[in-house]
This record gives sequence, C-alpha cells and structure tokens, in this order.
Amino acid sequence: MKTPWFFFRFLRLARSLLADGQLSEFLLDVARKRERKGRWLAGIQEELRLLQMLCLAWWRGEYRQISQQALLAAVAGLLYFLSPLDVIPDWLLGLGFLDDIAVLAWVVRSWRGELEAFRAWLAAQSPQRQVELERLPAASRPQGR
Repeated sequence: MKTPWFFFRFLRLARSLLADGQLSEFLLDVARKRERKGRWLAGIQEELRLLQMLCLAWWRGEYRQISQQALLAAVAGLLYFLSPLDVIPDWLLGLGFLDDIAVLAWVVRSWRGELEAFRAWLAAQSPQRQVELERLPAASRPQGR
C-alpha cells in the first residue's frame, strides 16, 4: 500500500522520537488523549490500544519481533493521532478525527502481518502478564507542560 503523502513528516518525527528515547512520555500523552476523546474514537479504540501496547512492549524490550519500518509506522500513526494540526484539525468537531481514523486504519492494514504476530504473542501471555504489559510507565514530567 502506498504511504499517504502527508505521513512522511510523521515518519521522520517517529524516527527522532525513538532516537531521543522519548517513547514512554509520548505513550503517556497518547493514553491521555485516548481517555479524553474516548467517545469520538469508538471505531478505533482497539487499534489504538494494540499499537500502544506494541510500542510499550518494544520499549520495555519484551517484544522485538517487529521490523523497524513497522515500528516507525506504528509510532508515526500514534504521532498523527496525537497531533491536533493534521490534514483535518482536531478542533473541527465531528470531523477532526476522521483523518486520524483513516491514518490508523492505513497503518493497521499496511502492517497487518506484523500486528497479527504481536496479537498472537500477546494472546499467549497470561491475563496477569497482559495487564502488566498494558501498564503505562510513570510520568517523569509534570502533566501540564
């Protein structure tokens, strides 16, 4: 599948975020937005959760069976979701999340095989371990930055 033209900027940002070691703080921000905007995101909640858990497991060093390109796409998709200024700004009530949904759906479709492998790995973990894997890291900076 061809990468959307506007997504390349987010791929570069994802590469920087991973290189700078800021993934844990970023995932906290994603979780906060996911909580605040829950009702608007009904159609993509499970995909958001899966991408977030994948990034957490990778960050903790517990799941590394993902290609660098797939990891970058997952992080870039979450960056796109987090960005209020994208193709359709989030402040446009009712419309602002349509592009976020489309981008996340594109990431999930494009990297289906690797995401299914992660889903299978996750399913093989005990329920208690799954809860631990989903636990977000503690914040190391104040929330209102």
